[in-house]
Amino acid sequence: MDKNKNAIMTLHEIAESDMSETEFLQAVENNMIPLKEFFTYYKCAIMEIETKFRVLNQQFSINGESNPIEFIQSRIKSYGSIFRKMIDKNIPRTLDSIEKNVSDIAGIRVVCSFVQDIYHLADCFLSQDDIFLIEKKDYIKNPKPNGYRSLHLIVEVPIFLENEKRLVRAEVQLRTIAMDFWASLEHKLRYKKDLPQNKLDMLTDDLKKCADQSAEWDIRMQDIKNIIENDQV
Repeated sequence: MDKNKNAIMTLHEIAESDMSETEFLQAVENNMIPLKEFFTYYKCAIMEIETKFRVLNQQFSINGESNPIEFIQSRIKSYGSIFRKMIDKNIPRTLDSIEKNVSDIAGIRVVCSFVQDIYHLADCFLSQDDIFLIEKKDYIKNPKPNGYRSLHLIVEVPIFLENEKRLVRAEVQLRTIAMDFWASLEHKLRYKKDLPQNKLDMLTDDLKKCADQSAEWDIRMQDIKNIIENDQV
């Protein structure tokens, strides 16, 4: 890549070059690629979605119900992660193609107290007329082989800009505290690549057992909550 190049490079131009991931990241840092406006759309989508969940949480409180949401976290996918996904999935390197094929550039994680809260919140969220469901994956009822549990929603939400309304795609993950705790630790351990295979196999098995035990705790805590609420009726 010519570092003295003054012209702004587009992702399409990158596709015609042999730019490495390191060069790609450097180009972004040097403001050679006009992505700032593109990523601003996703930041706005996160704000819209977070606000919707916070309003729902507040409404439950006003109605005398317990607040179902423990906390909300969000992130924008890094340039490097997007670049690697473009390569892995052979996605054409244009902004339009990324927008259509990468659904988790904007990610929102909603952590709840109980499993029933997850489904109730999801139903309330999806019933809003400006939320458009693209895909739903229920890893609570159908956990991944490693034990991962969460409810994933790919949605589109409108953001209102100066001169246009734009639909932006985002991924919403809803999970309990136990699910989130397990997923966080599993993510950290998964990248310990210097372990021998026999130890990796042992840890994989142990993590699966921990995931199953966490699911049992969620069921037991939900049962306790239901008993308390029924006794108060």
